[in-house]
Amino acid sequence: MSPKPRSGLGVFAGYHSAQVAATVRLNTNESPFPPPPYLLRRWSEAVQDLSLNRYPDRQATPLREAIARFHQVEPDTVFVANGSNEVIQSILLAYGGSDGKAASFEPTYAMYETISRVTATPYLAIERGPDLRIDAERLEADLAAAGASLVFVCSPNNPTGVAEEMEVFSSLASDPERLVVVDEAYGQFSPQSMVPEVAAHSNLVVVRTFSKVWSLAGMRIGYAIAPPEVAEVLWKVALPYHVDSSKQLLALYSLDYVSEMEERVAQLVLERERMAEQLALLPLDQWPSAANFILFRPRHADAGRLWAQLVERGILVRDWSKWPRLENCLRVTVGTEWENRAFLGALEELLA
Repeated sequence: MSPKPRSGLGVFAGYHSAQVAATVRLNTNESPFPPPPYLLRRWSEAVQDLSLNRYPDRQATPLREAIARFHQVEPDTVFVANGSNEVIQSILLAYGGSDGKAASFEPTYAMYETISRVTATPYLAIERGPDLRIDAERLEADLAAAGASLVFVCSPNNPTGVAEEMEVFSSLASDPERLVVVDEAYGQFSPQSMVPEVAAHSNLVVVRTFSKVWSLAGMRIGYAIAPPEVAEVLWKVALPYHVDSSKQLLALYSLDYVSEMEERVAQLVLERERMAEQLALLPLDQWPSAANFILFRPRHADAGRLWAQLVERGILVRDWSKWPRLENCLRVTVGTEWENRAFLGALEELLA
């Protein structure tokens, strides 16, 4: 006999992504580049002067002010947490639970459902259109049927890579009693963002992360841009001193190197377009991506077997072939030029 967890936790397996040994790792949408060495030197030297016997700044004030300057918003609109997943969890703790109902448009990022379940929030999956975009024509009917008080939209969407049309967000935010959370984890790779729209809506939240182009996935730093009254509620549900001092400092210093970040974005977007052109020559179908990855479906090969054959060649991509609506699909992260060439060469050989 052992203590039993609360009801509802036994019906899902949590988040999983296969981690196997590979020379070329293109499965988790990370940056292929490490942080700039001069940034790490500056940070490691400054860490020695931190008063680690003292608790960190509870509201990460200097970091919030720097994020606000970067986005040209006010500091009281910024909420900081340990990765964008903790931001999402804080939103569900504050606006979900048994009093609310969350929804999203699937297929999409699995953590919306997972964290909803963890926070005891009823969750409803709304099906996307045939092209795996949100169907704007039936959007209002879908939302009315869902009765959701909290809606998550990933744009560009993971795992499809598609960016939603701006009219979709306007429709979503039209009901002031519905909190709309736009997850822009890959927003820097897309030409559009909803951050400038937050000031015009009392119910719009945009989630961002330092994990991708800032190359800090290993540090887990995320944040939200939200109306001040929403941000205030998020701070209430956050654990005290939840973002440690060294993490706040590294994120703060990272924002001094915006030009380097923009250069990396430009390089990865160029590689993404080159990969898309090469994939178009192969017997497969792909989705137009505004992110740092591409979802594709081989026409005449079994995706699961293809994934295993790539692993045998030291190349790891993400297998989505068992997901509803994504049957026989694989997703590849945009890596360095060398990594991308290795992947494309192996894929062409296998599909031949």
